[in-house]
Amino acid sequence: MLRLKAKPLCAEAFAPFGDVIDARTSDAFPINAGRTQRHHDLAKVQTLGANAHTLINIFVSQPITLPLQLTFLERHPQGSQAFIPLHGERFVVVVAPPGDQIDPESVRAFVTDGRQGVNYAAGTWHAINSVLEREGEFLVVDRGGEGNNCDEYPLAIEVTL
Repeated sequence: MLRLKAKPLCAEAFAPFGDVIDARTSDAFPINAGRTQRHHDLAKVQTLGANAHTLINIFVSQPITLPLQLTFLERHPQGSQAFIPLHGERFVVVVAPPGDQIDPESVRAFVTDGRQGVNYAAGTWHAINSVLEREGEFLVVDRGGEGNNCDEYPLAIEVTL
């Protein structure tokens, strides 16, 4: 079994897997007569393949118990998938680089601070949504369209904080 200790999420460490979505660290500019700050272009939405289109979803997830026990990672080869917490929910992020196989040495675990979201790049292996402490609501942006866009890879992983 692969044992990981989740580290605090930061853009530099997460860059090989996608984007960290965090208005606190982004450039912004005023809109709406100066009453709104627009944090622009925080993640690259990828929709690949036949009749691809962007989906806007809300996921409601039940909290996990620690240590987090995983039996697989999944990937979406035809599009990115972004998870943005709506109410300050912290969550555990487990990722591995794109590819047909997963090298256990390449798997990483992070924990968000409740204001950070993530955007998994197309093909990045990742764990299921793993919210901490309480039920969580997430804005999820991903790909719809033809073709299979979800693969699973069996791998026993235990994650602690």
